[in-house]
Amino acid sequence: MKRVYESILEDHFSSNRQMAFLCGPRQVGKTTTARAEKACTYINWDDQTDRRAILRGSNSVLDHFNLNGLDASDKRLVFDEIHKYPQWKQFLKGFFDKYEHEFKILVTGSARLNVYKRGGDSLMGRYFLYRMHPVSVGEIAHKSPGSSEIRQPKKIHKDVIEQLLEFGGFPEPFLTGSKRFYNKWKKLRTEQFFNEDIRDLTNIGNIAQLEILSEILKENAGQLVNYSALSNEIQIAVNTVKKWIETLESMYYCFRVRPFFQNIPKTLRKQPKIYLWDWSHITDPGARAENFVASHLLKAVHMWTDMGLGEYDLFFMRDKMKREVDFLVSRDKKPWFIVEVKSKESKRLSPSLDYFKNLLRIDHAFQIHFESLFIEKDCFKTKKTVKVPVETFLSQLV
Repeated sequence: MKRVYESILEDHFSSNRQMAFLCGPRQVGKTTTARAEKACTYINWDDQTDRRAILRGSNSVLDHFNLNGLDASDKRLVFDEIHKYPQWKQFLKGFFDKYEHEFKILVTGSARLNVYKRGGDSLMGRYFLYRMHPVSVGEIAHKSPGSSEIRQPKKIHKDVIEQLLEFGGFPEPFLTGSKRFYNKWKKLRTEQFFNEDIRDLTNIGNIAQLEILSEILKENAGQLVNYSALSNEIQIAVNTVKKWIETLESMYYCFRVRPFFQNIPKTLRKQPKIYLWDWSHITDPGARAENFVASHLLKAVHMWTDMGLGEYDLFFMRDKMKREVDFLVSRDKKPWFIVEVKSKESKRLSPSLDYFKNLLRIDHAFQIHFESLFIEKDCFKTKKTVKVPVETFLSQLV
């Protein structure tokens, strides 16, 4: 399937001189998307001959890939997984400074290219970052990013959402739709993640304990992170737990959602909640449904920010009176809308929605229901607290 990120990259290269950094988890579709431009030149750090050309310098890259001719001008060059090279930033800085007006440079990787520091000079001002996420309801419904944050609701087949929930949004298992294939794919991807990515890109020696931590995080998805309890269970220091979670986050295994506390009396301030990039790993139906929505919201705030529409972020809300709302999305540092997720049908609205909506003067408050049928109405046109079918709400995002 054609990913929405193909259009985003086309727009980037038609409007900007900067390199495009496309990062995201292993097997989310980065390489396929990067190579969708048929005339591109693909340079893969994991390929031994390509690696030798990179190590010899930029002139060697041009010679090796026959990029010295007139017909090579304005060509897209894709550097894949180059962040594994200890001097990758220094190499890209030199290459870009020399050839920025001759080539369109796209860099892809499964580690966070904007925060992963491993030597070299700063690339500030030389790239724009695009974070690639798994397939979402909005991407299936609209197939293009749109010019604004919210689109009109669009119905998709009910089986598609069930397939997304069961197999996750990574393209290959989702499109295959086979439980047997999914089981084999999941096993292989997990092995590659810990035995290749973690070993290649980190200094963590005890991979077995890190795998135990990852299993515990699956069981606790959507719950507050208790670093002390994790430390006791795995028998490692609290600071080590924090560093390992940061590593898993930087490698797109999980993500943390922080509490929103501005102008909220007696609110929680420290403990985040944790979710997985691949919600299909979660066995509890309620936790999986919440993670499913969390992943869609994270994709939305990332894409809106990366496209330059504003500054967006994702939070949750909880105070010491145990009033809680699953998610708050901010726009330009101001609360925009809040979301409560219900995997089972509920006749009454959560009272916490109205409480926080009125307290913070939030525009929209939604209670998302997984068992409700699609309604073709723009839920962002109402300012009252409302129940919304999950298909309606998610189809309006990206």
